[in-house]
Amino acid sequence: MTIIETSSKDKPILMDELNTDFKYEVSEEPGGENIKHCFACGTCSVSCPVLEVNERYDPRKIIRMVLLGMKDEVLSNDLIWLCSGCYTCYELCPRGAKITDLMGALRNIAVREGHVPFATKASVGLLEKFGRLLEVSEFENNEREKKGMPVLDLTIPEIKILLQKSGIRDVVKDGASDE
Repeated sequence: MTIIETSSKDKPILMDELNTDFKYEVSEEPGGENIKHCFACGTCSVSCPVLEVNERYDPRKIIRMVLLGMKDEVLSNDLIWLCSGCYTCYELCPRGAKITDLMGALRNIAVREGHVPFATKASVGLLEKFGRLLEVSEFENNEREKKGMPVLDLTIPEIKILLQKSGIRDVVKDGASDE
């Protein structure tokens, strides 16, 4: 039994827990085709504006975890949702790894496997309840009316139907264990 030490304070990862096919799964996902082009030069990390704000977010480390086969750690990690989509890494990568697209591919796989971020669950819950992300009460409608603005419906039932028919509601409910 071989152990890989991680840089975090988490428990070591056993070699038996690694999924060696994970990099191939990612490479077959739209946006993940170039995962194996990365040779960990660090250009993506140096140019990343998210890393400036959150030192835990490091695209190079995420890619390394994918290549090592740390599927569960990558997909359940909230860090894959932090990519701002600025395309700085995309433009500067000497190997064309297309990190921004890769993060999108990882998110798609994560959602399929039931790893939905809390903010998405909360947003869907609000949309289901009110038909929008903010509740509009009688008070707001009275104020709107005083200012000559149209009165809004307190709920929008069509949104709930749309969430049901699109399947988003089911995906979020299935991922409810991630809270």
